[in-house]
Amino acid sequence: MTLWFFLACAASSRAPLPVDTAPAPASILLQGGRVVGQGLVDVWMRDGRILEVGEGLAAEGAEVIDVSGRFLVPAFIDSHVHLAYLPEGGAMADGGVAGAVDLAAPIEFLAIDHAPLEVRAAGPMITASGGYPTRSWGSDGYGLECTSAAEAVAAVDRLHNAGASVVKLPITADPQLDDGAISVATARAHALGMRVASHALSDDEASRAAAAGVDALAHTPTSELSSDTLASWSGRAVISTLGAFGGRATTLANLAALRDAGATVLYGTDFGNSRFAGIDPDEILLLQSAGLSGAEILAAGTSAPAAFWGFEDLGVIAVGRAASLLVLPADPLVTPESLTVPEQVWIAGERRR
Repeated sequence: MTLWFFLACAASSRAPLPVDTAPAPASILLQGGRVVGQGLVDVWMRDGRILEVGEGLAAEGAEVIDVSGRFLVPAFIDSHVHLAYLPEGGAMADGGVAGAVDLAAPIEFLAIDHAPLEVRAAGPMITASGGYPTRSWGSDGYGLECTSAAEAVAAVDRLHNAGASVVKLPITADPQLDDGAISVATARAHALGMRVASHALSDDEASRAAAAGVDALAHTPTSELSSDTLASWSGRAVISTLGAFGGRATTLANLAALRDAGATVLYGTDFGNSRFAGIDPDEILLLQSAGLSGAEILAAGTSAPAAFWGFEDLGVIAVGRAASLLVLPADPLVTPESLTVPEQVWIAGERRR
């Protein structure tokens, strides 16, 4: 089913929910919907958090919104964005994204509050002198250039002190840091409680990233991966970004093979280099083309990144968590395209759509 056919069917089969983007009252009861994975339950939100989830709730003083026939899921997390390149965090929230992982920006970016988005940020990549991306798209502060392992470790400390919670280490064409520098920088980041992602697109680069202890591939590699490399990524993560590289057959096959080898798939779009603000229809369709089920796609954008990156308030509709959720016209486990056309978007209790 194409996305456009789905949109036409959804529009003709049921009346749309009313759109009201006025400031929401402090207490809201979403009544009669189906929370995916939990069944037909009501969701009571108050002061930006989920107060109660259950059947037949009587939320005294709450505004009641009837979401009968709709499906509720957590708002999404995009695990690869560049908000300094395209500062449209508000538009991303409007489109259903509550959290994002920014994987390259000037160091000054780390001091910015991106509300309503919750952001985990890397700041500039740690790279070799003259290395990627400092002589191309990232020439304006998107890389910290290092000439030794000691300088790479010092760069990790500098980023941590500036507020980074993630480190990005490119493994690509020369000039680049040697494997020893990448390994000790990764170890230092782990000692500070930071995840490490790597730009590594070939089989050799992905293999070296795994050997250095890197936690996540920032993109699905674009050249065919060997069985040894696939096995080395078991228990780690790969960020999809399929649309950013044109959705080539080899890339789709790599994502499927990484998943089958035990890697966690995380939804990511490379937003900033890609331009769609929200849950990207192309990325959802490509994830389906790679063989992911509706349940796997939903997890890749919600529970999996929440656990991997430490978004403790996001990724699940549960008491005490942020009231960040989507109201969908169809079951995303059956029709994943419905994720891209939410009828309502709630981010931290504020209605964005």
